[in-house]
Amino acid sequence: MKYKELTHEVIGSAMEVHRHLGNGFQEVIYQRALAHELSLRGILFRREVRMPVHYKDAHVGTRRVDILVEEKICVELKATIQLNDVHLAQGLNYLEAFNLETGLLINFGARSLEYKRLLNKKANRD
Repeated sequence: MKYKELTHEVIGSAMEVHRHLGNGFQEVIYQRALAHELSLRGILFRREVRMPVHYKDAHVGTRRVDILVEEKICVELKATIQLNDVHLAQGLNYLEAFNLETGLLINFGARSLEYKRLLNKKANRD
């Protein structure tokens, strides 16, 4: 998998956050805590990045990425009891819409941290 080491670091950061906070908080709390942990580890990222969504070369709106790591990895956060297919579809749609190859779907709401690595095989690799 592309960016394997970087995704591993992000997942490790999320595990550290979950270890300290547990489940039960709102998503924004986990987002802020994960941002702090990424900073502590020297990982470059941006929070709540607005990215354009295009349809057949037309700009049709914008969507916010929870965390964009090193301009390469889209990280979508959830704080729900369990991940389901709609969350996975959302993460994959973001990758396609933003033409990113790699993403992570991370759920802090379960008793144990849940995560999925996402891959967009349609990404234009310039």
